[in-house]
Amino acid sequence: MNILFVCTGNTCRSPMAEGYVNNKFNNITAKSCGIYADGSPISKNSANAMREIGIDISAHLSTPISNELIHWADKIICMSESHKEMLASIGVKAEVLGKGISDPYGMNLNAYSLCRDEIIKEIDKLFCSFSIIPMDYYHIKDIAKLEKVCFTTPWTEQGILESFKAGTRFFVCEQNGNVLGYVGISAILDEGYITNIAVFPAHRKNGVASALLSHLEKFAKAEALSFISLEVRESNTTAISLYEKFGFAVEGKRKNFYTYPQEDALIMTRRFD
Repeated sequence: MNILFVCTGNTCRSPMAEGYVNNKFNNITAKSCGIYADGSPISKNSANAMREIGIDISAHLSTPISNELIHWADKIICMSESHKEMLASIGVKAEVLGKGISDPYGMNLNAYSLCRDEIIKEIDKLFCSFSIIPMDYYHIKDIAKLEKVCFTTPWTEQGILESFKAGTRFFVCEQNGNVLGYVGISAILDEGYITNIAVFPAHRKNGVASALLSHLEKFAKAEALSFISLEVRESNTTAISLYEKFGFAVEGKRKNFYTYPQEDALIMTRRFD
């Protein structure tokens, strides 16, 4: 499939989308262009934001939209409704990526990184499905990286390996060979204790955590566990709300359980008949 990404100047958003697709998908070829592109080099912050995730788009030069590119594409995806309307005015059918991607032009690197993550999330929604599989040794490096992103006191590769060898069961949400998130659970007799659950920021609010929790529920029933339990920061209302949807209820509190910053933990438990 040939995908053409379109934005205004083809120096920020659409080159990041092009770079991500061409580096992550084997069955899709992407190009990008701009309605007002003039051959300028890619913005420095776009290149740096993509370099943060190991993708080099620094050589990109902006390309104006053309009939050749339009005819080449099987699907044309714009970064905003205004781009879609401009194309529609010349008889070109296109769609918008998600609900539109805000232009980070002139902003700092953090804004470009957030834009990159939004682009990745919406592209993955369009072209990917994910699966939950048991962790293997080759996943450990990515899980340790995820721990560093999500937690102030992350598990190391060695710690994950030792826990794995000691019997902790880890499950990975994987998409085209990429780790999106993971969960660990330690089963002792008929009791299950969740060690950690984490999702990379770019893939949050996309069903990954729900898929991991659904898989844990199936695992718990298959292993005849009477309950599964976890700790969560008292201030993490988003996670608490998600756990409640899966039948977890607050059954206790651990004082000063977390550090950096120090905070109490709620003990939440899902009990099975």
